[in-house]
Amino acid sequence: MDFGPSSPPSGAASTKIVVAGGFGVGKTTLVGAVSEIVPLRTEALVTNESAGVDNLSNTPMKSTTTVAMDFGRITLADDLVLYLFGTPGQKRFWFMWDDIIKGAIGAVIIVDTQRLDEAFAAVDYFEAKQLPFIVAINEFDGAQRFPAEDVREALALPVDTPVIAIDARDRNSAKAALIRVTEYALERVTSQSTSAARY
Repeated sequence: MDFGPSSPPSGAASTKIVVAGGFGVGKTTLVGAVSEIVPLRTEALVTNESAGVDNLSNTPMKSTTTVAMDFGRITLADDLVLYLFGTPGQKRFWFMWDDIIKGAIGAVIIVDTQRLDEAFAAVDYFEAKQLPFIVAINEFDGAQRFPAEDVREALALPVDTPVIAIDARDRNSAKAALIRVTEYALERVTSQSTSAARY
């Protein structure tokens, strides 16, 4: 079986990025779209057992769900490789998030504007962990579009938190989100180092 490039470029720095968000917002899709290796997926069929546990009303066509994590890899440059870890979206699997984020430099929170209320838990989580994150609005087919600033205001995000629109199915769009969160994480580190040097 071909798993793509067997190893990242020699001498490349590796970085961990977390892809998070609610149930069915496009986390698995984004990791699969951008990964240069066959992504590891821990998906299970959605069955009647989830009735009353998972809210499937907004995702009636979804037949599988991530029960542990998604994993992928993308080489952004000769000297930078990102390892992607997608979190499970259902509340009953959130206990895994603390382990998944260990060593990460940042996170992409994917949101669906039709279910924006489901994004608050992820936003609160990463703010509490003080892990830099961006918000990526997954523009589903047929969904109403909203300006990024409206989404920022609705989620009560600080003005410096990046909010961008993406298509999780499109490799270039997904890659742009990963580049943005990497840049933002580096900006935060630089800013904190500069502030520390003043005192």
